[in-house]
Amino acid sequence: MALKVLTALDAAKIQLYHFKAIIVAGMGLFTDAYDLFCIPPIIKLIGRIYYDHTPEEEKQHKTTPTVVVSALVAIALLGTVVGQLVFGRLGDQIGRRRVYGLSLGMMVLSTIACGFSICRTRNCVLVSLGFFRFLLGVGIGGDYPLSATIMSEFANKKTRGAFIAAVFSMQGLGILASSIVTMVVCKIFEVASDAPNSQTPKEADIAWRLILMLGAIPAAMTYYWRMMMPETARYTALVEQNVLQAAMDMKKVLDVPMTQIAEDSPLPSNPPPSYPLLSKRFFHRHGYDLFSCSASWFLVDVVFYSSNLFQSQIYHRFIKDGNEVNAYQLAFKVARFQAILAICSTIPGYWVTVYFIDRIGRVKIQMIGFFFMAMVYFAIGIPYKYYWSENIGVGFMALYALSFFFSNFGPNTTTFIVPAELFPARFRSTCHGISGAVGKVGAIIGTVGFLWTSRIQNNNGKPDPVRMTLALVFLGVVCLVGLVVTYFFTRETMGRSLEDNENEDEYYSGEPYFRGCLTGTSSLRTHSSVNNEATVA
Repeated sequence: MALKVLTALDAAKIQLYHFKAIIVAGMGLFTDAYDLFCIPPIIKLIGRIYYDHTPEEEKQHKTTPTVVVSALVAIALLGTVVGQLVFGRLGDQIGRRRVYGLSLGMMVLSTIACGFSICRTRNCVLVSLGFFRFLLGVGIGGDYPLSATIMSEFANKKTRGAFIAAVFSMQGLGILASSIVTMVVCKIFEVASDAPNSQTPKEADIAWRLILMLGAIPAAMTYYWRMMMPETARYTALVEQNVLQAAMDMKKVLDVPMTQIAEDSPLPSNPPPSYPLLSKRFFHRHGYDLFSCSASWFLVDVVFYSSNLFQSQIYHRFIKDGNEVNAYQLAFKVARFQAILAICSTIPGYWVTVYFIDRIGRVKIQMIGFFFMAMVYFAIGIPYKYYWSENIGVGFMALYALSFFFSNFGPNTTTFIVPAELFPARFRSTCHGISGAVGKVGAIIGTVGFLWTSRIQNNNGKPDPVRMTLALVFLGVVCLVGLVVTYFFTRETMGRSLEDNENEDEYYSGEPYFRGCLTGTSSLRTHSSVNNEATVA
């Protein structure tokens, strides 16, 4: 028999508290996107500030070397891997709320520390910036499993997907905020500077630090409310086995009397099964789900984070990096491009998912996203050598925008949602962290690998067309692999109560997804139903 407090959560009407939880939980994702998308213009500033006296072939473009760019991006992603594993496990062992504030505090302090970066000499700045970006990545990584799990456990069954997607959509606002802040700061510094375009003023060293530190403000503003959030009722009731406390906590946030959520009589102790994480029984029950979540996240992040492959071409075509453009103007143009892209494709993709996620389901959206992403990459990659390499224009920009739209109206969002819905409460945060960590390994591969693939190879300052063609077609193939993994292994969670995961008599039958998709049946079956079928047979 289901607990009354959990039944009330599944049936709860949308209330003001749900929207407050979206904002509070979404600030970690906001900070993640802010940090990721403020780095491209900052890299331009760092190139002008610290690489003005490199050999002549470097000095002509005044760019940060590829190895430095790769290291700065990868080190934050490596920290994210660590954070997802550590905080994900802690969220299941000692509670979501107890470590939730710690991850946000780590993000705020590390963001501020990135701005200070200790000193002003090139090597010292880059080493200290890399160190603090690693710590920032740990905090961001911790926020992924905790925010998704907390939102899934507070939400009702009918709109759970939309709420989790809304939390993830805060990334879109983070991208837009980073672009706006960068443009405003650069414009203010440019107006205040009297240095010629061919020279980079010393004040530029303050500008990029200020851009980084301003990203800590929104997250810091929500710290108090994050600490005031109660522990989720599902964790308190199902893991800590304190049903009365769960009812008392939910009375504070749900507009229902205590009599509707408290049990009529004390319940006997019913501790969760004792099999440990990553045991044979764990893999027998949850191995398919953990594989599908991890593999899908890995594949989409390989593709999503390789957007640098496109940016190198677009920047070369639309953003001239020469002596006639000063450092502030260069960073401003990069940020403006990112803002336009966010408004036209990234943010709409997030919110289209919010609207459709509980109408057509997670699996279908993920398959749609992977399919159209593959088509976009093939449309760019196959004719790249013969057409796009010399014709970066409106058509290329439209395809580039579509890749972001279908990533967000697709696997980039659904891979964040599904792991928070498939696993029992005692493993939920950990499994989400494992899935996300595997995904961020894919992000490292995508970022570093394709940054090197798109390095300038030709005398005309453009990436080698053959290497770009192969890389783009490869990304299309990766998307098709993601489509296959989704089709055969990912289970639909739309409209399914989280408490269905607690039934230890259930097991995954191993049936491919398409059978359930075509017949409308679930791939989950119980031992009793199987026995009944055998008896009838």
